Amino acid sequence: MKRGPIIAIDGPAGAGKSTVARHLAQHFGLLNLETGAMYRAFALKAILSDQDFDDAASLERLARGTVITLEAERAGNRVLLDGQDVTERIRDSDVTQGASRVSVHPAIRAWMVDLQRDLGRRGGVVMEGRDIGTVVFPDADVKVFLDASPEARSQRRYEQNSSSAAATPAQADRSVVSQELRERDERDRNRSNSPLRPASDAIVIDSTSLTLDQVLTRIEDLVRPLFEAPQPTPAH
Repeated sequence: MKRGPIIAIDGPAGAGKSTVARHLAQHFGLLNLETGAMYRAFALKAILSDQDFDDAASLERLARGTVITLEAERAGNRVLLDGQDVTERIRDSDVTQGASRVSVHPAIRAWMVDLQRDLGRRGGVVMEGRDIGTVVFPDADVKVFLDASPEARSQRRYEQNSSSAAATPAQADRSVVSQELRERDERDRNRSNSPLRPASDAIVIDSTSLTLDQVLTRIEDLVRPLFEAPQPTPAH
């Protein structure tokens, strides 16, 4: 059975992946699967279980008894951890930092990759993350690596946090946000297993000096041909 299209949106924290993926899903009638939320959910499980983020063996045992489910909704993903809705809790700064730390362990990444492939195997999805185009779906139909300068990404994350009534004092502190993003970049780009990098055939878009509309238009233009009927070959 022919699968539907798979759109991979990769990039560092604060680059705008979630916004782009939600828009593409709504615009083209696709499912939006935020794979980063799965790492956040597992980090929350580790926090609740009082597990050391650096203890790979303990985390691997914890993963065997963990069920993470993404339910795609129009406003974004509803995230269930062992049947409990943790959609809001996983946005807290302790979980965000924990997700980056648990993701460095090869066994955890291998487990997550299997889950993510299962979610997207039928296609018709936009998957956002950090290794979708390089590891999870290297045969994705469109691969975009969305980037921006650290300063721009820190500012965007700070503004996003500041606009949330649920933001903690740390999340609303510009210097804390900037430091956490730098630390996450360091871990994501330098981990030994699936480091953050563009796929060799990805379209790299630096959004530092682009408006959101400009970014969306550029990526829509990459995706649109997948939904256009092929033109018949003229008879001779």
